[in-house]
Amino acid sequence: MVVDTNVFISSFFGGIPRQIINCWKKGKITLCFSQKIIEEYIEVLNRLGLKDKNEIQNLTKLFAEGYNSIFTAKTPDLEVVEDDPDDNKFIECAVALDCKIIISGDKHLKNIKKYIDIDIMSPKEFIKIWIQKKKD
Repeated sequence: MVVDTNVFISSFFGGIPRQIINCWKKGKITLCFSQKIIEEYIEVLNRLGLKDKNEIQNLTKLFAEGYNSIFTAKTPDLEVVEDDPDDNKFIECAVALDCKIIISGDKHLKNIKKYIDIDIMSPKEFIKIWIQKKKD
């Protein structure tokens, strides 16, 4: 799955986003990344001046090692998110890696809901589905 920057950054503050990132860290889910996505994660973390530099370094190391993740160096150029073209990188990554889920709190992405066979859902929607699948 692809995790939008707002969900990834929110994971540092707890709640459902942290549950999602913890699932990744525990190897329960695989995240999909592109260079543009990782660059945005790191840029926003640095811009916010998060105090826990060790956590940022640990995450950067996990990205570099490909920990429970798939990386694509090449993505298609798509124009899907008209109101915020910068968000196209998340859909481009999902398409390139045949990913079926984008988790986002961004209204521009969430308004799309589905692109081809890719579901775009909120963290809360994802956790609800994830918990249900574990019960089945």
